[in-house]
Amino acid sequence: MIGSLKGTVASLTPECCLLETAGGVGYRVFMPAAQLQKLAIGQETRVLTYTAVREDAILLYGFLNQQDYDLFTLLLGVSGVGPKGAIGILSSVKPGDFYLAVQSRDIKALTKLPGIGKKTAERLILELKDKVGTLEGRAADEEFASLVAQQRGGAVEQAMEALAALGYAGSEIQPVLRRIPDYGRLGRDELIRKALQIFAQR
Repeated sequence: MIGSLKGTVASLTPECCLLETAGGVGYRVFMPAAQLQKLAIGQETRVLTYTAVREDAILLYGFLNQQDYDLFTLLLGVSGVGPKGAIGILSSVKPGDFYLAVQSRDIKALTKLPGIGKKTAERLILELKDKVGTLEGRAADEEFASLVAQQRGGAVEQAMEALAALGYAGSEIQPVLRRIPDYGRLGRDELIRKALQIFAQR
């Protein structure tokens, strides 16, 4: 089984990319739409891969990060969900939001995903509700860290520093900020105000 590929993007389609390795071999890799949009022809990249073996073909599915790969493999364990369906879900929702929908038993949110009707949504909740806790935490941590890194010195980092100056520990600041809806779009003062409200409710 091929675990990962590193190479140059030779071509792109709405469903896949052709990744050419240093040895001159081109691999067609199917990927979520949101990740394909991050690639450009001529760009060097590395993808984590999953090999799906069918009677008529051997297909490669690729992911730019571990959390998308983890959700993909988790979905394949659900009866009735195949690689194509799993890619469709990943093209429409972030892993953290999917895990939250499962844990909160939000059938309405799940049925908005492509190919997911009410019965499939109920099956996703039934089969995954006890498995997503650890993955949800990891996905949320990675998303938060990525946002802080991208907005170095931005509102979130400033709010963290201000809350730390008020005596709150770093280990409790991050989970509280993550609970604030659209925390990545809010200003420093609003983040601090909402975080203090959450701390006060404890």
